[in-house]
Amino acid sequence: MSDSKNLMRRLVEADSEVAQLIDAEGRRQHDKIRLIASENYVSQAVMEATGTLLTNKYSEGYAGKRYYEGQQLIDEVEELAISRAKSLFGVDHANVQPYSGSPANLAVYLAFAQPGDTVMGMSLPMGGHLTHGWSVSATGKWFNAVHYGVRKDTGRVDFDEVAELARQHRPKLIFCGGTAIPRTVDFAAFAKIAQEVDAILVADIAHIAGLVAGGAHPSPVGHAEVVTTTTHKTLRGPRGAMLMSTEERAKALDKAVFPGLQGGPHNHTTAAIAVALREAATPDFADYATRIVANAKALAAALTERGFDLVSGGTDNHLILADLTSKDIGGKPAAKALDRAGVELNFNTVPFDPRKPFDPSGLRIGTAAVTTRGMTEADMPKIAAWMDDAISAAHDGQEDKLDDIAGQIRDFCAAYPIPGWTE
Repeated sequence: MSDSKNLMRRLVEADSEVAQLIDAEGRRQHDKIRLIASENYVSQAVMEATGTLLTNKYSEGYAGKRYYEGQQLIDEVEELAISRAKSLFGVDHANVQPYSGSPANLAVYLAFAQPGDTVMGMSLPMGGHLTHGWSVSATGKWFNAVHYGVRKDTGRVDFDEVAELARQHRPKLIFCGGTAIPRTVDFAAFAKIAQEVDAILVADIAHIAGLVAGGAHPSPVGHAEVVTTTTHKTLRGPRGAMLMSTEERAKALDKAVFPGLQGGPHNHTTAAIAVALREAATPDFADYATRIVANAKALAAALTERGFDLVSGGTDNHLILADLTSKDIGGKPAAKALDRAGVELNFNTVPFDPRKPFDPSGLRIGTAAVTTRGMTEADMPKIAAWMDDAISAAHDGQEDKLDDIAGQIRDFCAAYPIPGWTE
């Protein structure tokens, strides 16, 4: 019996309905080409850590300073995760307790700003994140948010605009990074501007943390005083988050996480983060990070050959942002059709998008998950062809063709098993 089936055995006996849904999700993840840029496949070891009896323990506080007894081994788990994060990223301080990326970013505001203070980040439609001060987020409601964007002609950050806005508004915090940025983040350029206006530079590397860890993207360490990240995406860990910083900023961040925003950490997640960080410190992971970027570049080139317009003309990392205007179809119907055809991704706003956010012009594409499965540069033209055929079929109303493509993709994916699920 496989490890995954053995782990599910008791669940099947206790709650067959939930077990069936989980198994069906496993098949769905196996049978599709998953190109959502924020998703990945974690290892069997990471999955097993998240399912341990560590979930039984409540551990409000920090190692050596807990509010409940019986923390001797929990402290060791958390300290191990912290030491691995510090070593992997080369930082003075790490906090592994944030429940996810948005609370981690909110902790930064709580640590270093007061309601009404001015903060600056990339505009959401240009590729930033909700928690970088966008209007519908608490961070946009509680703080005076100023936003920078990208140049229309290049699709890249306009640092003249960033510098001008920073000098004019003197923000307390400047966020760099985001959720739909296909190019290398110039941390040094942001740091120079932040230093000039006496702002704290916060690097949100949620999407690229695995690439940074694997040496496939420059590190923000030494430029940004504070670094926030999720632990999934390219880092290939559980659904959690970390805050990293200089020693000077450590105490304020820790107080913001607890008691500022959270109670007890999720100890099973902390253990899984520790496992993922150990995996990310290996030569195999560095090779994986390099292959993610190689696959993204190959896929971008293949899509360009098929007439897709890519924001900024391509990619430097794991992420591709395609503008479908020239294909005469919106991002949402295209994404729905691709899902039916066996390609999973998400519709996304593109810079200067004339369409509404829930029906935008673009698609966001990422190569972390397919790279984990072992797909290579040689497979990317085939994936691009399926995508092009599915979008053309959706445009022409040929829905039967989508089912045919899905069958081809199921056959293709059968050669690439996924951790945690077997037929």
